[in-house]
Amino acid sequence: MNAQLIESLAGVINSLTPEEQEFLAIKTKQIKNNLQPPFYETATTEEWIKSFEEWANTHDLNTPILSDYAVSRESIYRADD
Repeated sequence: MNAQLIESLAGVINSLTPEEQEFLAIKTKQIKNNLQPPFYETATTEEWIKSFEEWANTHDLNTPILSDYAVSRESIYRADD
């Protein structure tokens, strides 16, 4: 281990502004995420179900439903007369 390099990096990190520290945290997270295999490669069926349900629950339940006409073929391919 290169203790001198680590001490030097610690000094630089401690001197960063809050904005620079936030940017460093984002970049560190990106690097960490790139080292891990993607979710779709490692998730079990149960993890997929849980993740999907969590995503579905983030949607607004008060969204108006489209009418039958709005999703009909006629409304999509309406002929211009």
